[in-house]
Parts: sequence; structure tokens; C-alpha cells
Amino acid sequence: MLHAHHAQPCRVTPRRSSIHRSFPRTLLALACVLGACTDSGAEEGDAEGTTEQLEESASSSDASTDAVPMERPPVECGAQGTGPTGTPVVGDPHWVGTWGTSPQLTEPDNEPPVPLAESTLRQFAYVSIGGGELRVQISNEFGDAPVTVNGVHFAIAAEPPAIDLATDVALQFAGAPSVTIPAGEAVYSDPFVFDLSEQTIVAVTTQFGAVPVEITGHPGSRTTSYIAAGDALASEAFEGATTTDHWYYLTRIEVVAPPEAGAVVVFGDSITDGRGSTTNGNDRWPDALSRRFRADPTLAQTAVINAGIGGNSLVTSGLGPKGPDRFPRDVLGQSGVRWVVILHGINDIGSANNISVDGAVMRSKAVIEVYEELIDAAHAQGLPVYGVPLLPMEGSDYYSPNRDQARMYVNDWIRMCNRFDAVLDLETAVADPAAPTRLLPAYDSSDGLHLNPAGYQAMADAVDLSLFVP
Repeated sequence: MLHAHHAQPCRVTPRRSSIHRSFPRTLLALACVLGACTDSGAEEGDAEGTTEQLEESASSSDASTDAVPMERPPVECGAQGTGPTGTPVVGDPHWVGTWGTSPQLTEPDNEPPVPLAESTLRQFAYVSIGGGELRVQISNEFGDAPVTVNGVHFAIAAEPPAIDLATDVALQFAGAPSVTIPAGEAVYSDPFVFDLSEQTIVAVTTQFGAVPVEITGHPGSRTTSYIAAGDALASEAFEGATTTDHWYYLTRIEVVAPPEAGAVVVFGDSITDGRGSTTNGNDRWPDALSRRFRADPTLAQTAVINAGIGGNSLVTSGLGPKGPDRFPRDVLGQSGVRWVVILHGINDIGSANNISVDGAVMRSKAVIEVYEELIDAAHAQGLPVYGVPLLPMEGSDYYSPNRDQARMYVNDWIRMCNRFDAVLDLETAVADPAAPTRLLPAYDSSDGLHLNPAGYQAMADAVDLSLFVP
């Protein structure tokens, strides 16, 4: 767990932005306190978790009586930040993540549809930058026993599940084709020579021996994986495989890059993970941002790593490790990280109970305290941190006027307190100008919380690229 130093707070009266001015005064009232959420949910359901239970619990706990209408109090900013103070690590060779995903314990509903033991798993990943020397990470972090990997191959994808067989390379681990990964650990393959172009879909094919009961994975892959019985490592077509839209064990792909190269790590929940995007379409907002980087010569060597987990929280119990617990692994521990973007906290705000104004502000402040911890930890490593205000949520099961006041309190802090090194105002980019507490209908995936591919593109288009120039 990260810990921050807290100084005596100052108070800043919220400015009346266009969003605040157009929001009806009566809805600025807070009727109740935001309490704790249940342990059983995630963001807006799907195969990532049992969010319907969380949302039903949160909605049913709303108070039915109204308190005296009251605006949220002035934001307490605390001590002003000093910006990055450490020095980013540039190794020799300079490894940079070109793709990554945040692992978690796979829930029963998201486990492989057929056993992985003595089977072959083919998974696909959309890399950002290219390179000529690579390595792959496989994680058994959440296993309850060792996992035996009999072999791993790496290739350029053809039409999935097929690969371009001419590019297929067998990987090694400490000079051997197989490796047994103890529970709680992750391993890198040996570096291997490979001609990898930017924005390429690659295939990582893994043949397993023994597999533990508890499986490390990433449920919200929005990418189809394929499981074949036996040893199909060298199979080109991978015919007759069983499909599943989850990733298992594969966590990172890295390249040796020039010294000026670096990675942006986007840290968040299912909005970053891509809920509402197209399965196999690679149109999450970090994907769209990566494509913008590729089109700009000054950013050609800037990778984008998606560190979102659907249903994840900063303060309350959600899916995967809590945000501050996984930040050292998923952000600070990424090879070549140079910038951090944080869009996180909507699950904490949206799953809270409604009882009183003080409770609402208490939940908001708890989220802000975690932001401060994350900012301080990144600054100590020399990394600038950019904050994204929480996106509109009216129309979702998370919404109530009280919770929206809590959301806007957090956003006031992000915009006004100058703790983030810059603010990426993606909230304004996707809000409906006629109803700013809602997503623009053209961007709404239909649940009022997550965006569709057009909305994710709008988020990426609103990012100031000059903030990421090496």
C-alpha cells in the first residue's frame, strides 16, 4: 500500500464551469452519505464480474427521503505538489513495454471454458511501438500452485486464430524451451530477435503442462483467445479450437528501444479497459491514443500501455487488487514508463450508499487521498502524472444527484488543486452539451457509463499530444 504525506489543507471555492452552470440548482443538493460498497460487484457487469449485484445493492441502499438542498462544500486542496523529483530509469538495453495488461485472479465465471492443463492457448495482442529485439512476460501471480509452461511461440497474426507461420519463433526461458513458474511469481522469456512493426497484432501461443486451480488472467480482454487440446504450438491454422474472450497468464510484451523511447501507462477501470468497445476491434481509447502517437513523428517511439481493470476501485472492494495496491506493479514497474495518466474512481463514487452530505464528501476525499498517494509515488520515480476528471454517469445505474455531487467534487479537485502535472479534460469532450451530466448520446454504449468506439475515439482526440513529447 502506498502512503502519502498530508499537509494542512487550504480551501478553494468551486468555479462555475459550463457544466456546473447548466446543472439544475436543485440537483446540486446532497441528500445523503456515501457509505461502503459490497464486495460482490464490478462496473456494469458483463463477463468481467457480477456487477449487477453491486449496482443493485448500491441502488437499493439509496435513501428515499430528501435532505435540505445543499451544494457540495469547497474543495480542500492540501499542500501543493512539487512535480516529479526522481529520475526515470533508462536501462541498457532500454526495454519499453509495447503491450501490457493488468493481471488479476480469474473469477469462476471467467475461467477457461475447457482446461488449460495439457492444452495449447493462442492469444492475440495489439502492440504499439515496434522493435527488433523482444521479450514476453508470463505471470502466475495469483496462482495457488506452480504453472508449467511446456513451450511458447511468438508470431505475427494472420486471420485469427491463424498465424503467419513464416514469422513463428519458439521462445526460451533461461536457455530452455519450458519453465515452471512458482505461485505468486512472473517470468520473462529470454530476449529474442524479431522484426516487429508498430501497431501490429501478434500471436502468443502457449502449451501448458500442470495448471493450478487459481488462474491468473485478465477477463476484459475484448479479444478472442483460442484453446486447442494437446500440443498445437506449431499449428498454423489452429483449427477446431475452443474460443473465449479473456486473456490468461500473458501480461507483457516489451521491445528494446532507443533511449528517447518511453511508455505512457493509462491507469483505470473498465472505461480504460474498453467496456463498450468492439471485440477484436482494438478501439479502446488507449488504442486510439496510440494510433495518434504513431501518426506524429515526434511521438513515434512513445508506447501506450493499458492498465485498466473492469470493476476495479481505489478505495472500496472491487475486481482485482485495489488501485493503490496494484499501482507499483502495473504503473511504476512497467519497463520504460515515462508518463502516467489516471482515469479512476468512478466505481468508488458510483457504488456508494446515500445517507448524508458529510458522507458524500468523505467518499470523495477518500478517492482524492488515493490520488495523492499515487501522484507522490510517481513523482518520486520522476514521472509526470496527468489526471482525467471522472466522466458523466447520469443514465447509468450508478447515478443519483448525490453521487454526482461526489463525482463533481472529485473533478473540482482534479481541475483546481494543481496536484496533477496536467489535466486531460476528457469529461468535457464526451459530455452532452445539452445535459453535461450525461454522455453525448452518440458516444454512449447504451448503459450511460461506458462509451462506444466513437466515444473512445473522441477521448483520444481530446488529448494534448504535446504533453508526451520526449
